[in-house]
Amino acid sequence: MLKVGLTGGVACGKSTVLAMFAAHGAQVLRADEVAHLLMQPGKPVYKSIIQSFGTSILDRDGSISRPALAQLAFAGRIEELNAIVHPAVIAWQDEWMAEVFRRAPRAITVVEAALMVEAGSYKRLDKLITVTCSLEQKIQRFAVRSGLPEDVARREVELRMAAQFSEEEKVALSDYVIDNSGTIRHSEEQVNQVWNALCKDEEGHARQIPT
Repeated sequence: MLKVGLTGGVACGKSTVLAMFAAHGAQVLRADEVAHLLMQPGKPVYKSIIQSFGTSILDRDGSISRPALAQLAFAGRIEELNAIVHPAVIAWQDEWMAEVFRRAPRAITVVEAALMVEAGSYKRLDKLITVTCSLEQKIQRFAVRSGLPEDVARREVELRMAAQFSEEEKVALSDYVIDNSGTIRHSEEQVNQVWNALCKDEEGHARQIPT
């Protein structure tokens, strides 16, 4: 089984690219969805976050308001939040990969995570893919996704970028780069090329594992 990481900056289209890999047959996982699950009321991660960040981040139903948490975290406390969330997400991810391996030992798994490089978890994987696009595209996409005015979206994107490694740093560590600044067709063509390369990588990887 080949373990692949997919990362990139805020609003660069990681989930769109992940869906393209899924269409090729990859087993995919979004770390953000795992984190959301682990942050549900009653979970250990939920309790730890409340202990650290207080009850002001809670919605009326007792669930964690992710925008409220993000405001606090990206204002200088992102490492504190990551120290709570990342170990639990990685443990969940490991269990998921073990289950995939039991079902399909020749599978290609692709895990999408925005802070994979920052957390160092990419080192546990076989390959790393970074998705890129321009700053203006990130701002426009974030504005559409969040429903915020573009000037507010710009501040939010810049705040998140300041708490992350630069795109150049992530690209330097990557095995493959997908430029998602063009058309969907252009991105699909790049994904096709990377997928074919990953399939060859998996074949070589499988031959190295004793049977």
